[in-house]
Formats: sequence, C-alpha cells, structure tokens
Amino acid sequence: MRTSSNPVFKNLPRQEGVGGYANFGSGVTGAGQFGNQYGQQQPYQQPYQQAPTTRAMTIDDVVTKTGITLAVLALSAIISYGLTNANTSLAPLFVIVGGLVGLVLVLIASFANKMDNPAIVLSYAVAEGLFLGALSFMFTDIAFGGVGGSALIAQAVLGTFGVFAGMLVVYKTGAIRVTPRFTRMIVGAMIGVLVLALGNLIAGFFISGGLGLRDGGALAIVFSLVCIGIAAFSFLLDFDAADQLIRAQAPEKAAWGVALGLTVTLVWLYVEILRLLSYFQND
Repeated sequence: MRTSSNPVFKNLPRQEGVGGYANFGSGVTGAGQFGNQYGQQQPYQQPYQQAPTTRAMTIDDVVTKTGITLAVLALSAIISYGLTNANTSLAPLFVIVGGLVGLVLVLIASFANKMDNPAIVLSYAVAEGLFLGALSFMFTDIAFGGVGGSALIAQAVLGTFGVFAGMLVVYKTGAIRVTPRFTRMIVGAMIGVLVLALGNLIAGFFISGGLGLRDGGALAIVFSLVCIGIAAFSFLLDFDAADQLIRAQAPEKAAWGVALGLTVTLVWLYVEILRLLSYFQND
C-alpha cells in the first residue's frame, strides 16, 4: 500500500500491470485512488468508474487548479505583507491566525474527505498567504530580529520553485523511482523532523534556544537542510499520487486535492528555505 507523505493524500493502492508516469513521464508502475470519498469502502482493483456526466481528470486540470491556488496564495501574501509593513503589530496576529486556520483546513480536507472541495482549497490558500506574507515580513524586518531588506524573500521564492522544477525533472526522467520502500522512508523522516521540531518548541519554554534546532547555529543549519531535503523528496510522492489519480480516471474535481497537496509542500519548503537563508544573513 503506497502512501503519500503529504497529509492531504490518502493511501494509494498499487495496481499491478500498469506502468509509466501517465502524463508526468514514464517508468514507474502504480495506480490508486484519491480516498473513500467517491464511494469505495475498500481499495478498488479496477480503474475508477466515473459518472456519465463527470469528466476524468487530466494533467491540464492539475496544472490549472494548482496555478489558481498559488495565484490566490500569492495575492493574499502580498496583501498581508503590505498590511504588516504599514502596521507591524499585525504581523504576529496574521502569522498565528493564518497558520492555525490553514492547519485546520488541511485537517478538514484530509479527515473529512473534502480534498476536492475548491472552497476549502482556496480558503487554505488565503489563510496560508496571510501567514506567509506576515512571516516573510518578520524575517526581513529588523524590529522582529530580521535581517533587513526584502531580497531574502525573492531568494526564497526562487529557491522554492527551483527545487520544485528540479524534482519534477527527476520524476519525469525516472532518476528516482517512487516505491513503497521509498515512500516509507520519506514518511518516517517527516515524522522524525516533526517530533524534533515539537521537542525543540517545548524545550524552548524551559531552555533558552530550546534544543538548538532553530537558533541559527550549526545544528540549526543542518536541521533546516534536512527539512528542505525531505520536503523536496516529498514532491516525488505528490507527483506520483497525482499520476495514480489520472490513471484511475478520478473525476476532474480531484485535481483540487492535488493542488492542495502540492501547495502544502511548497509552503513548507518556502518557510524552510527562508529560515535557512536568514541564518546566513545573520552571520
């Protein structure tokens, strides 16, 4: 049973005898389902049987929905950055509210089988844009201990989409195959860094700097690099999940869930790159 590292994707069962990357490339076997929201109570063995009035999802749907989601996120982030720049007291509020709302929406999408709901996906984009705009301002504003200057944000954005493009090439060329073992390794690594991050946060209440994972030192740099690496490899699992949905002939609206999954990974990657770059600026 293959599972994406992304929280919005469910278990995707392997379908024997099907090869290639569908519309992403060629070389990997597998097909799956988006979840139980389309009526299956058990992992199906046949491609999804769509209703006569429902069009099957294509790669164009994935690109379009993901583009719309990222456009909404970017617009929200720009507005958030402008508002916090005009009133710095709004920055912590936007970070907390945007982050919490985004987390709640992801949990709703994941556990209530609402991944294909465009209202939830776009609401997530707005919330995360609010979060990212304010967080980016705090990382670059001296009043919040930032490094000063907005060039850091541009570097983080370029780095994020550079990694995304690079991993897409890796997936298309089959340089790294998405296997159940590979998936387990990435999921395990994600759980590991999550536990360490939570431990560092809790330790920070009792020890200055916590465990040293976010204080800008050598250990913090290594930890950020590890997080960036895991986020990058997570894209391969996300691409594979989208590929399996296309093969399973999931309905066109399922592309919203793929867009949500990719956006979650992009947000995580951007934050880690931004944090890492700030360490070097502080030096």
